[in-house]
Amino acid sequence: MKLGFITSILQDYDFAQAIDFAAKQGFACMEVACWPRGKAERRYAGVSHLDAANMTPEKAAEINALCREKGVAISALAFYPNTMDGDLEKRQDAIRHLYKVIDASAMLGVNMVTTFIGRDQHKTVEENLEIFREVWTPIIRKAEEKKVRIAIENCPMLFGADQWPGGQNLFTTPELWRKMFDIIDSDYFGINYDPSHFVWQMIDYIRPIYEFKDKIFHVHIKDIKLYQDKLVQCGIMAYPLDYMSPKLPGLGDVDWGKYISALTDIGYNGYVALEIEDKAFEGCEQDVLNSLILAKRYMAQFII
Repeated sequence: MKLGFITSILQDYDFAQAIDFAAKQGFACMEVACWPRGKAERRYAGVSHLDAANMTPEKAAEINALCREKGVAISALAFYPNTMDGDLEKRQDAIRHLYKVIDASAMLGVNMVTTFIGRDQHKTVEENLEIFREVWTPIIRKAEEKKVRIAIENCPMLFGADQWPGGQNLFTTPELWRKMFDIIDSDYFGINYDPSHFVWQMIDYIRPIYEFKDKIFHVHIKDIKLYQDKLVQCGIMAYPLDYMSPKLPGLGDVDWGKYISALTDIGYNGYVALEIEDKAFEGCEQDVLNSLILAKRYMAQFII
């Protein structure tokens, strides 16, 4: 496996600074944030280390040359919007940029995009499955034409009042994965597997690795800590951040030995990206850098 990180944590760095840090710390890859230029709508979004909308063959050649020089690969181009937003203007803006990210990924020869499915948070699951069919069938056809694999992260995007009641990503459980893979059957439609989201949903995060082994295109490493003293007071119907928080790997409740063991069982040898969202490491720039260094050090016992 090839260990790297998603670059959104380095929001104040440009691409050259991010890849220089990655090379010096011995990371094998980076999942590169490619949001549209502009203001972030939420934490960790809005970061743009590569301008996908204005990618050209010449720019792609320069970027690839720098990657070869530094010995750091691009695992995927990352853009995590809500392509099924109930606001149709926002929905179309997200889809338009996602197409540009797919084009840029093909131009770079990365051939991988990591993203969300999205969800209209005020509609039922059944209604959202129909929206998914309508919205995502042409997106996946575009990906097939460009030979770019789309890896969907399983984060429910339900943390607080802003995402209530349904969350902003439909791709959240093995049960829903089966339905969505039945609706769109494509070798270019798969999973960016993050075990942490299953922890607070009370879902087995090991078993689906075996069932969906052929659909795991990319992997995230992020931990979640459940606060049992809070959970027994507010229950699972509370806003999730009322009883859990993201942590560095090893500081939460994911059993990383079992997780990596399962990935080796299925023969996964692809990209593994640290996703750092631990607020305890956001005090200053050095704290942020230390979070990546510490996370890499911890995961080194499982991934060389």
